[in-house]
Amino acid sequence: MSERAYAAHSGLSRGAVQKARKNGRLVLFADGSINAVASDARRGAMTDPDQQMRSRGGSSVGEGVASGPGDSTSYLKARTALTVYQAQERQLSLQKKKGVLVDRARAETLVFRLARQERDVWVTWPTRVAALMAAQLSAEMEKASGTPVTIETAILQRVLETHVREQLGALADLRVSLE
Repeated sequence: MSERAYAAHSGLSRGAVQKARKNGRLVLFADGSINAVASDARRGAMTDPDQQMRSRGGSSVGEGVASGPGDSTSYLKARTALTVYQAQERQLSLQKKKGVLVDRARAETLVFRLARQERDVWVTWPTRVAALMAAQLSAEMEKASGTPVTIETAILQRVLETHVREQLGALADLRVSLE
């Protein structure tokens, strides 16, 4: 049988038949023609079943063919997974450079620091405004009633501190989730 005839018989390309001939996977007659029956048996014994299925356009996955440790489909899957992983890694790196993506630990630290600063401002607020508020309230009440009224700054400060701490206590239950 000629190389072209064997290629048609086996479902391989002519180049694949030439390669098999060169690598000794074909049995030849004395005149150089191919012994199809013996060549099929030798190729079957020397070629990986997964490779045979792929060369015929099939896929060994899901067709009941068990593949062994030399399974090239597992190599292809691993190579594909590596390529996908590398592409995702490059995309994340690009997003970080653009400022779209930030480090989670750094973001959590910044949010915590901001919350602490806000809390500190509110905790000291009653001390800063109590005297001004007491003076304004005293003036407004005196103006409305016509009699002098004095509001104790310390009492107003304690009332403000109580209400601010209650509000901060309610806000303390809020949790920021960056997931």
